[in-house]
Amino acid sequence: MDQLTKSVRESGFRVAVVGCGYWGSKHVRVMHATEDVAEVALVDGREDRLQSLARNFKTAPSYADLRSALPHVDAVVVATPPSTHVPIALEAIEAGKHVLVEKPLATTYSGATRLIDAAAKAGVVLMVGHTFEYNPAVRKLRELVRSQELGELYYLDSARLNLGLYQSDVNVIFDLAPHDISIINNVLGRKPVAVQAWAGRHAHRRFEDVAYLRLFYDDFFDDRGLSANIHVSWLDPNKVRRVTAVGSKKMAVYDDLAAEERIRILDKGVSVPQNDDLTQPPMSYRYGDIVVPFIASDEPLAAQDRHFIECIASNAVPLTDGKNGLAVVQTLEAAELSRRLGRPVLLEEVSFESHRLHAIGWGNGQQVAPERAPVLAMATTARRQEAG
Repeated sequence: MDQLTKSVRESGFRVAVVGCGYWGSKHVRVMHATEDVAEVALVDGREDRLQSLARNFKTAPSYADLRSALPHVDAVVVATPPSTHVPIALEAIEAGKHVLVEKPLATTYSGATRLIDAAAKAGVVLMVGHTFEYNPAVRKLRELVRSQELGELYYLDSARLNLGLYQSDVNVIFDLAPHDISIINNVLGRKPVAVQAWAGRHAHRRFEDVAYLRLFYDDFFDDRGLSANIHVSWLDPNKVRRVTAVGSKKMAVYDDLAAEERIRILDKGVSVPQNDDLTQPPMSYRYGDIVVPFIASDEPLAAQDRHFIECIASNAVPLTDGKNGLAVVQTLEAAELSRRLGRPVLLEEVSFESHRLHAIGWGNGQQVAPERAPVLAMATTARRQEAG
């Protein structure tokens, strides 16, 4: 720990929260109660938001822009619309401030890598707000999968649905899917190799409000490999926050809205008859007990923000660091590309060909001509082979 960090640790860190809307106001509340945080500054261009928060945090200094706040803080939380994450975070990093960026870290692979490189050069902590990775229920689901209590994992299925909240700068994939992608990556301990996505615009003229993603976690894209399905929607009558893991022995359901039973382990399954008797049913079914394990009621956002402060104090690498955020952004960009090309997209295509693929059919609702998609895939494969 350098002398400056030691001195700040003794007096407490000063944290600016940029963007005092829905999520930003939550960060203000949590940071205000976090140990080793001496002061929380409010940064927002909207005076009404600053005044609203000032009623509860009367001593918190407020600023209309980040530039005015930077000389008075040690760290910055970026809780603004996704399209502004990169320029705001870069401004803070270049000023030598530690940065926690709400999900997604960026809206492009290139933007995310810029933040990672800048943070490494400046020697500051860069962390992404994948809040669910600090959720005790998600950690329990990960434990069930990795210990193979569920048996061989067949697939994961996730649904994040609600009526709203529509965003002004990104579609439903970039708004909601980061949660599910980060959860699934965390549970499996790796990122997907390819993504296929479908999406539609219904009530919104510019942005897709319903989407389906399929994440492939093995090197072959057929029914034999491990995959995860994600359904996200701003246009559904039911509020759903559910992840289901189906294994050869048992199944588990994580329901974030079920306060008393967030994890349920179901002793259910199927088995194939050992003989070829066509007069018998094709499968036999097993129905056993349902177990509801104890899950601590720790607030994930509080655990996440506390971890950010601890990483600054000890110069540690966050659990959800820049590379963690990059894996999610790369998956999101591959999904966005997939829905436009109408085919599965390798994550490697995003890193190798991102600049070219953005230039081809990247406007809202535009499609790459079907005859061009195979050509792009072949070109990308050839470039990967050359690089290898």
